[in-house]
Amino acid sequence: MRTTTLGSTGPEVGVIGLGCMGMSHGYDITGPRDDDTSISVIRQALDLGATLIDTSDVYGPYTNEELVGRALTGGERERAVLATKVGLVATSPTGGPGNSPRIGNNGRPEHIRAAIDESLRRLGTDHVDLYQLHRVDPQVPIEESWGAMAEVVAAGKARQIGLSEVTVAQIVRAQAVHPVASVQSELSLWTRDPLTEVLPYCAQQGIAFLPFSPLGRGFLAGRFSSFDDLPADDFRRGLPRFQQDALRANLAIVARVREIADRAGVSPAQVALAWVVAQGDQVIPIPGTKTPRYLLDNCAAADVRLSAEDLADLDALPAPEGGRY
Repeated sequence: MRTTTLGSTGPEVGVIGLGCMGMSHGYDITGPRDDDTSISVIRQALDLGATLIDTSDVYGPYTNEELVGRALTGGERERAVLATKVGLVATSPTGGPGNSPRIGNNGRPEHIRAAIDESLRRLGTDHVDLYQLHRVDPQVPIEESWGAMAEVVAAGKARQIGLSEVTVAQIVRAQAVHPVASVQSELSLWTRDPLTEVLPYCAQQGIAFLPFSPLGRGFLAGRFSSFDDLPADDFRRGLPRFQQDALRANLAIVARVREIADRAGVSPAQVALAWVVAQGDQVIPIPGTKTPRYLLDNCAAADVRLSAEDLADLDALPAPEGGRY
């Protein structure tokens, strides 16, 4: 796989990474987990060059980090650029979208200092390559949270630190305390908000941009044609874009992506990912999957070069019906 760097001074990574959340959190949460297959997918991702492996303490909660830790034993850890997050906590086991865990913020410095040690224990390592503030806590000044994140770097427990779902103003405030290596936000053909301000600022500052849900939570790959296609208790059932009326309208976007994919001789998922990768050298999407064949399809998107006509047609796609959350 082609490579890039994680920010201006970070390690080399594949231009497409792997998001691990869905292996144990969020999608089909009551269905049977297949940890052996998930571990195999993580290791296969490394073989394919998708070396940025992304998790969080809130996924599960905690079980996703444990799973990733089991996958990255021995020499596997040395091949991975390991990223996890802090700042979101499960406040109740149910009550969120699709009856998933209800999530709250905790960006207090004392929580961050304690959480990194627990993450390292679950991951089975003495450091992570990237530690990210999952969300800015509205009750805590970002300078205080980011100062604690900087302490994690000073202690050798993280090589770099990043932010998630932030504004340019918040990035600037954090940069005044410690360099920001990365920003993680949703970016896809149906979620383009970062293109206006955040992504250009990251490009200017040499900050890596890590798009999550680059396949529109599977929708842009053509995997759903009806609300009933979503597994029971899958958290997407609580998202506006997946409600039946909105979903029906949004199928027009998928149909157009499929037309372009047929023209290019690749899959719809590869078109959607290639468009994201084309948004800049510092853009490193982290599509999530727990399925070997989807992993292969996603990683192959690194070699897809869309034509100017393809990119223009994709840029012209209409906005989706329904909000993100």
